[in-house]
Amino acid sequence: MAMFDKLLANLKASKKTIVFTEGTDARILSATDRLLREDLMGVILCGNADEVAKAAAEGGFDISKATILDPETYAEMDSLAAQMSELRKGKMTEDECRTALMKSNYFGTMLVKAGKADALLGGATYSTADTVRPALQIIKTKKGSNLVSSSFILFREKDGQNETIAMGDCAINLGYTDRVDKEGNVVLTAAQQLAEVAVETARTAAFFGIDPKVAVLSFSTYGSGKGGTVQLSHDAVIEARKIDPELVIDGEFQFDAAVSTEVAKTKCPDSKVAGQANTFIFPLIEAGNIGYKIAQRLGGYEAYGPILQGLNAPINDLSRGCNADEVYKMAIITAGMA
Repeated sequence: MAMFDKLLANLKASKKTIVFTEGTDARILSATDRLLREDLMGVILCGNADEVAKAAAEGGFDISKATILDPETYAEMDSLAAQMSELRKGKMTEDECRTALMKSNYFGTMLVKAGKADALLGGATYSTADTVRPALQIIKTKKGSNLVSSSFILFREKDGQNETIAMGDCAINLGYTDRVDKEGNVVLTAAQQLAEVAVETARTAAFFGIDPKVAVLSFSTYGSGKGGTVQLSHDAVIEARKIDPELVIDGEFQFDAAVSTEVAKTKCPDSKVAGQANTFIFPLIEAGNIGYKIAQRLGGYEAYGPILQGLNAPINDLSRGCNADEVYKMAIITAGMA
């Protein structure tokens, strides 16, 4: 739990409330029991009160200190629907918003927007898209952000030392192509998007105590290969330096050049990142998702995420294959970032 020290200190200094969108799920209820028993945060469970209580009793979980809110009976639903309609600015009527709010992913997200909770954790049964979509529509991206991305924080103890690294984007952006307006003008290049992922992942890494040395990856090092993602990764480094001139970032790198000092001496001896990278940016989701899972399963790292980046409030997603311990730890991460 070494990587959680800052988060736990945050929670002790300022009590937060998290909302879980899947209130009847046994993994959510187990984590809720533990979070409340340790007095780490307030918990709101979305769902029918009788069904949530029954599921908790069947699992032997004490959720007596949790707040259970059912969108079907929520006393302030009219206010929430009106607020959401205003946020959607003509894209949804108030009745359409009320219908959407009957779903706990939208309901929970509006609770955060309305200040009833500080953070949200969902995805135990919802897809990533069903967690991200309400966040984009309601919470929206923070000033200066053009997209939502994700990162994973990976932690392991090796030879008596704690090792923490970051990887992004492994869960949200399938790939990067230029964004154009209705007239066909490029408003955000693919490289600028990947650069934003790099900068946001570095900020997430720093929050978790990593001094980020960012490697933008490809199958090429300094132009040794052509085609594919090489130019994208190369250009993203240039764009990231424009966003944050102080950021220690380099590439494009093959993975061995990013982490091996011996390879770095041969391929890029003057780089401040090569051979010592701890924050890795993947140009495609396939590479990112495969990469973090290899580190997790073969490298012995514990993987925490996906941690969503670029939003105005902490909204995080769970894997549908998660266990109760992962829910517990992701709740600490999510509320601790509030």
